[in-house]
Amino acid sequence: MASIFSKIIAREIPAHIVAENDKYLAFLDINPLAQGHTLVVPKKEVDYIYDLDDDTLAGLHVFAKKVAKAIESVVECERIGVTVIGLEVPHAHVHLIPINGVNDMNFAQPKLSLSNVEMTELANKIMEAVG
Repeated sequence: MASIFSKIIAREIPAHIVAENDKYLAFLDINPLAQGHTLVVPKKEVDYIYDLDDDTLAGLHVFAKKVAKAIESVVECERIGVTVIGLEVPHAHVHLIPINGVNDMNFAQPKLSLSNVEMTELANKIMEAVG
């Protein structure tokens, strides 16, 4: 059964996409810890990040770097935190989260509630910064 991320990749489910190439996709998290919280996924559906082949894993991180730099240029923050949890969706992915301190990456804290308009505007700004 296709993961929710595979359905986003196939455009079966809408998402606020910020970057894409032939192997990877980045889109805003719908339950963000911070404005600009983005998920980066390989288009190849593999459950566990360390089951990705070496080239796909390396490419995922290089693609995520480009997206992180774009987020950092759009969202005011000290840096972009990166985390891999890998339990909530059976599709390898990394979280890019704008942070000003380590507690900003605590997934137990309440999530932001952004309107569709806010998410669309933010996605467009990040997409423009990605180039």
